[in-house]
Amino acid sequence: MPELPEVETVRRGLAPHLIGRSIESVTCYRPDLRYPLPDMDVLYGKTCRGISRRAKYLQFSFDHALLVWHLGMSGCFRVQHGNAAKLRHEHVRISLSGGECLSYIDPRRFGYAGLLPIDGWQQHPWFAALGPEPLGDSFDGEYLFSRCQGRKIAIKTLLMDASVVVGVGNIYACESLFRAGIHPARAANRISRQRLDLLVIAVREVLGEAIAAGGSTINDFAHVDGNPGYFAHNFQVYGRASKACLHCTTRIRRLVQSGRSTFYCPHCQH
Repeated sequence: MPELPEVETVRRGLAPHLIGRSIESVTCYRPDLRYPLPDMDVLYGKTCRGISRRAKYLQFSFDHALLVWHLGMSGCFRVQHGNAAKLRHEHVRISLSGGECLSYIDPRRFGYAGLLPIDGWQQHPWFAALGPEPLGDSFDGEYLFSRCQGRKIAIKTLLMDASVVVGVGNIYACESLFRAGIHPARAANRISRQRLDLLVIAVREVLGEAIAAGGSTINDFAHVDGNPGYFAHNFQVYGRASKACLHCTTRIRRLVQSGRSTFYCPHCQH
């Protein structure tokens, strides 16, 4: 599933193609994805004023509406010429002024979209319970320490809880915990404030490096131009079970937490 760096990469890739362009037509090749598609007729003739991201949601701003899109497990956008042939698994095409179009492709159809008012979208059920952005000022050691108090759950499970902090998915949680030297199964309430400070720094560094590398090409993710992301080449532990740790040569181990594979070094992380 695309995580925060992948969604941010998509946002940055789409911005120069959409901002300042008006919507000339919208073609929906099916009525629904994960949920029914919204009626996007209200966007005809409207100009895209900006593209932002909240957690893993893309937000396309228009004068009186916010088009919100979640990529799900396999969704992606492609910018192509407006006369291009329909792509395989293309479900929505948005034609733009200037001759380009934005195509949404989703083989598994787990993505979804919605039209929300430009004011008050923060109270919508998709957003109301979300925690702070990991790259924002609200996410720091003091905040994380407060959220760990009294919590016996594994720190990796807590780190992936979107009500605690958004966008730290499985890949980047594994990599951040390794960089901070914290065992992924350690109880959250048994980690000192000093070590949580290091974890916050690690999360910021890992996500920042992943964004700079254009995300990670895992399964279906690619940029809006179809090119892959390259952070996968920098994985220290993720997907490296039984291989030597790049720091100490101990074999990387794998365990399952909340149904997800976790990779860690038993020597470097404690």
